Amino acid sequence: MAGSTTDGRVLRGEETRRAVLRRSVEIASVEGLDALSIGRLATDLGLSKSGVFAGFGSKEELQLATVRAARRIFADAVVAPAADALPGLARARALGENWLAYSRARVFPGGCFFYEVTAEFDARPGAVRDALAATAREWHQVLTEALTQARDAGALRADTDLADLAFALVAVLETANAQAVLHDETAPYERAGRLLLRLLRAEATDPGDPALAADKS
Repeated sequence: MAGSTTDGRVLRGEETRRAVLRRSVEIASVEGLDALSIGRLATDLGLSKSGVFAGFGSKEELQLATVRAARRIFADAVVAPAADALPGLARARALGENWLAYSRARVFPGGCFFYEVTAEFDARPGAVRDALAATAREWHQVLTEALTQARDAGALRADTDLADLAFALVAVLETANAQAVLHDETAPYERAGRLLLRLLRAEATDPGDPALAADKS
């Protein structure tokens, strides 16, 4: 009986934690991580403050857990689907287009979660900034690995600076997100999609590579 009671409490605790994090990523993507508080989340979800606090222990741990939850959501929306694309140019393109679709679909209400909260913490040393920096490095690495595969396969020029290309691609994606959210319009996503192809074609050994076809769905 004691074991069943304990198991039930653990299950309820896990359910509460998931509910809190779902709400936390929504709030933070619009208002930032500093907008999170145990009291607000308890009120929003109809929970006790003690119940929410027990799942995290401090505001910083809540913020860190929110970053980790957002990373999982991002990976599921952007990175995982690109695994179905052929390694190289097709995968690099898929990663970029998945990113634009993720922002356009408002997977997070505020657009890209990481664009919003990184601006909040990029000049504030500490564990939260470290977690955000690690996530950003991970995303750049995923994109750069796809570009590396393309260069190794001969689809990109041998002298292509992969770090520069990845930097340019990310800049286009993030600018599209910022402008689309600010102006509440979709044109930036369409423009970014065209620029994504233009940047890849500029470095491709064959600009007519089928992986870079304009009418690719």
